[in-house]
Amino acid sequence: MGSRNNTNVSDFILMGLTDSEETQQVLFMLFLLLYLITVLGNAGMILIIHWDLQLHTPMYFFLSHLSFLDISYSTVITPKTLDNLLTSNKYISFSGCFTQMSFFIFFCGTEFFLLSSMAYDRYIAICNPLKYSIVMSRRLCHTLTTGSYLMGFIESLVIVIYMDSLHFCKSNVIYHFFCDIMPILALSCADSHDTEILIFIVASLNVMVSLITIPVSYGSILSTILKINSTSGKHRAFSTCASHLLGITIFYGTTIFTYLKPKQSYSLGKDQMASVFYTMVIPMLNPLIYSLRNKEVKNALIRFVKKREGSR
Repeated sequence: MGSRNNTNVSDFILMGLTDSEETQQVLFMLFLLLYLITVLGNAGMILIIHWDLQLHTPMYFFLSHLSFLDISYSTVITPKTLDNLLTSNKYISFSGCFTQMSFFIFFCGTEFFLLSSMAYDRYIAICNPLKYSIVMSRRLCHTLTTGSYLMGFIESLVIVIYMDSLHFCKSNVIYHFFCDIMPILALSCADSHDTEILIFIVASLNVMVSLITIPVSYGSILSTILKINSTSGKHRAFSTCASHLLGITIFYGTTIFTYLKPKQSYSLGKDQMASVFYTMVIPMLNPLIYSLRNKEVKNALIRFVKKREGSR
């Protein structure tokens, strides 16, 4: 991070969500509960999918990676937020701030592309079920997943390099609870217009890939579902896809609201609430949205519990 030699800022102060001690205590308990549920729920999903051979299918392969990403980017943000709420130490080093931001962009960007891969998987499963096992081969699943991580890494690398080229000689106070892009841009004493344009382009390309893949996939899925004669078949197919669409809508809606707009449109209260939602709430909800409503997962969980009880 060469720009550190060109800036008077050696650390930042994360102001958090509130100055009220009573509110901080309430938020600490709430965020701690959300984080524990996130880790336990997603780690449980990974464990069940790994343990049960009946869940060794492309859909659950992608879901296990989704759970890993949810744990990862929640862990990048929440522990530091909890520490800030519990103690009066709101400082974070320059390098620590940019490290937090880079990992968050990496995991969050990867999830964007992974959700597109999951939409394609559901498209093949419902629209071309006879070819599903051939098309969604192990090799393709690993290629799509590796590509998602690679694209997330490239996105993070490009944004952080450009952010690090900025000069920070004004205030070191970040009016946010973590090192996010827009609050840091607001502290730059140099012209950040080019960096804003780059971030907008990178984010737009990310969203564009998803907004092409996902609507096309689910549009074809909906058309296929409507052609199913069996009412139970329609309900089963629609129930599976509705869960995926709900998760995608919540995740994409909050992130697009936060990042695909100019710096002048940044609103402290609204953006903080959106950030709380996609950094803490969505990772907790994903196991419920994608998996725990699924009969296959419930049956796998029952088999797991019975086996554990039988081994005692």
